Amino acid sequence: MATIINGKEIAAQIKAEVRAEVDQLKAEGMNPGLAVVLVGNNPASRVYVTNKKKDCAEVGFASYEYTLPEETTEAELLELVEQLNRDDTVQGILVQLPLPDQICEQTILRAIAPEKDVDAFHPENVGHIMIGDYAFLPCTPAGVIEMIDRAGIELQGKHCVVIGRSNIVGKPMAMLLLHRNATVTICHSRTKNLAEQTRQADILVAAVGKANFVTADMVKPGAVVIDVGMNRNAEGKLVGDVAYDEVEQIASAITPVPGGVGPMTRAILMHNTLTAAKIAFTKRS
Repeated sequence: MATIINGKEIAAQIKAEVRAEVDQLKAEGMNPGLAVVLVGNNPASRVYVTNKKKDCAEVGFASYEYTLPEETTEAELLELVEQLNRDDTVQGILVQLPLPDQICEQTILRAIAPEKDVDAFHPENVGHIMIGDYAFLPCTPAGVIEMIDRAGIELQGKHCVVIGRSNIVGKPMAMLLLHRNATVTICHSRTKNLAEQTRQADILVAAVGKANFVTADMVKPGAVVIDVGMNRNAEGKLVGDVAYDEVEQIASAITPVPGGVGPMTRAILMHNTLTAAKIAFTKRS
């Protein structure tokens, strides 16, 4: 039976650490602020934005929410982003994805000032991550690394297999594992003999976006299994990319869904915003 890596508990620890540093910044005259922009009526995005507002209150950040209608133009959104770039009360800017079809996501992400890009999606920040010289890390991959570290799992020399190659999770996840001296294999929809690849993993990260995709026959006994997936099954229940009940029987450690990577993503967003505020405070001093 696998050890369960409790993301909810670890996220609470991180937020408490952030809160302590925020209190110190406030004592020195800096009140960190996060601006979240939501365009349209996507129900999942609405939930995410509401949760981020709660997280801000928990760690002591000022929270600024900008809710725009579905028909908002790209030019209108760019104008708001520019306004937030110039706003000294805002240290972090997050534009909630996905955006409506008439708006190019990459155009918007490139418009956010890199020093306020707390999602770490701007090409400049992506480049820094590639070379290992960064201020911010993408929230989900950084959350995974933090979970592994706080669970006392060694990465150096381990064979890590990442299923998924998205710009948000798969690719940066591979880079962070490489920075920690792991040997990394990236698998995706065109990978041949996928199960043969995944069975070689000491640490398996599933970020494919398909409910219960990773089954027990794809996992090496004793492997650490990190489930990044957030899917709804036929009954509407939130499930991961990993068939949890069967994989738990053979893994040495596993993250649950819900209560695993999800809370960590939000906690790292708070940590990134704190980092942005500290950088801004240093420049201001």
